[in-house]
Formats: sequence, C-alpha cells, structure tokens
Amino acid sequence: MKSKFKKIFKGGLGQLTIPIIAICLLVIFNLIRDPSFFSIAIQHNNDGNIVLAGNLISIINGASELAVLAMGMTLVTAACGGQDISVGAMAAIAGSAFVKVLKSASVINAPIVILGFLMACLVAMIFASFNGTLVAVFKIQPMIATLILYTCGRSIAYWINGGATPTVSSPIITGIGSFIPGIPVPTPVLIVIAVAIIFKLVFHFTSLELFTQSVGINGSAARLNGINSTFIKLLSFIILGLCVAVAGTIGVSRLGLINHETLLLDVEMDTILAVAIGGNSLGGGKFKISGSIIGAYVIQMLTITLYAMKVSSTDVKAYKAVVIILLVVIGSPVIKAKFQKLMTNLKNRKPKVSVKGAD
Repeated sequence: MKSKFKKIFKGGLGQLTIPIIAICLLVIFNLIRDPSFFSIAIQHNNDGNIVLAGNLISIINGASELAVLAMGMTLVTAACGGQDISVGAMAAIAGSAFVKVLKSASVINAPIVILGFLMACLVAMIFASFNGTLVAVFKIQPMIATLILYTCGRSIAYWINGGATPTVSSPIITGIGSFIPGIPVPTPVLIVIAVAIIFKLVFHFTSLELFTQSVGINGSAARLNGINSTFIKLLSFIILGLCVAVAGTIGVSRLGLINHETLLLDVEMDTILAVAIGGNSLGGGKFKISGSIIGAYVIQMLTITLYAMKVSSTDVKAYKAVVIILLVVIGSPVIKAKFQKLMTNLKNRKPKVSVKGAD
C-alpha cells in the first residue's frame, strides 16, 4: 500500500494526485453535509428486477458516456496536442445511424442491435477519420479542424432520420441503457469497465501507448526513430470514433429514442475537462487513461453534489466552472513546479545540530 502511494506522489504532484484529491475532497464534503449521501439501497425497478440505487450509483452510471469519451479524447490529446470538440455532434450522428438500422427491421433482436452498433462504429470512424485527416495530413490545429463537425454534425444527424426523432422499444435496448435482468449494476457501468479493459489489453500487447506518447512529445524525433506520426495521429482519431459510437449507443438506449439536438449536448467541454483533471497535459505527450476516467467521475460527482444541494440547473454550470478552474489551476505545470521546488527545499533542509563543547 505504501509503495502505491509513493508511486502516486513520486516527484511532487503526480499525475493522478489531483483527481484523487478532488474525489477525496468531494467525498469528505458530502459525508459532512449528508452522511447518507453515499448510501446504497436495493430496490425493484419498473420491470420488477432487483437493482442498486443511490447517489453513488447515479454518479458512476451518469458518468458512463463521459468516461468512455474521455478515454478516446486522451489518446487524441496525447498524440496531437489538441482536442476534438465535435464528439457530441459525432455521437448524435452515430446514434442516428444506430436508430436508422433498428427502425429498418420489423423486430429488434440481438443480431439487429449488433448490426446497428457496427453501423454506428463505421459511421463514427468515417467522420473521425475526416477530422484526423485534417489534423494529421493537413496539419490543421485539432480544435479548428473539428470545429467543422461541431458546427454541422447535429444537422447531419438530423438528415439521417429525415428530421424525425424515432423511438426504439426493445428489451435489449432497455437493457443496454439501464439494467440487464438479474444484474443489479447498471449496464453502462459494465460497458465502461469493458472499454477500459480493452484499452488496457491494447496497451499491454501493442506499443500504441509508447508510440502515442513519443509522437506527442516530439513528432520529429518519433519519425527519426521509425514511427509514422501521421498514422498514429489518424489512429487516435479513429479510436476516439469508436468511443463516440459506444457513447452514442448508450445515450440512445437510455432515452429509447434519438434526439439529435439534445443527445450528449455540451459533452465536449466536460470531456476535455475530464482529461485535464485526470492530470494529462492538454499539450500532448504522457498520459494516463485511468486519470481521465477518474476525472469524468469527479465532474459527475460534482454535478450530483450540486443537485443534492438544491442548486438550480441554470446555476450548476457556473458552480462547476469555478471548482473545475481551481482543480485545473492547481494541476497546472506552474503550480506543480512550485510544489516540487518546495518539497525539494524541505527535503534538503537539514536540521541544525548543536554540539556542546567539553569542559
């Protein structure tokens, strides 16, 4: 246990220090404010299934789409030194493609749902490749390149279903968006765990993590060492596209319909903030997927806390902005450097030892 804490705090403010401190502060604050805040109840849902309920379940469940998007955004940020601000619009496009396939079938069964998800993945990867090409090939700054889809993406989602907002009703869709019968944990939480495991396996069995960090730190040096930086940047966008498809599918399954105007609305900034709160540099380079996941839960816990304090929905964004600014500033390179310097000075300061002379 001690070795784990040493690893986290090694070299001053470690990469996971800020999100862990933020989680701890929110936990302590809520325990003081309302000791029952984290209580978990076992109850029956509308379908008669035994499920877990409570604020903690709402936090880990509500942050599912954000956590998945944050994983993909971390790769893009690390490789390209910029962010994709079109993830919400792309999720609407992927969700529309998913619903389009479902509505084309007379019966929504497992093969149709799988086909719809694969179509959502394909569509999202195509649009993500468009963003990636602008960034990797044409060297356009990521935020500017993705501004195109940010602007017109929801209109494209609107066209896919002819301007309609069709509903999809099926036990399978309900299971994806809420609970699988017999499993008390929300399905989106299980999906986040599955995506995180896939990332872990990919990083373990391939050199993607090393190549991504190398390209982000110094693209020219990476090319000299035989790494195709253009391909790595493009691949990071494609992987983000897959994450977008997963998030869009979860969002559609929660609602049971596709609404291109509201699906994951304003999720872009929360996704970028999750990456930043997770201790990842927004300028690219080294990254930790786990930090971004924790960052997503920090944002969701803050949101649930504010709602529990009866803060109006119109004021929540303002309060969130203040807290998040503080977290980001504390985790900034300037503050980290000053903290490391302070710790070094304290470590090197030797206590004065008085020596009494002999009589």
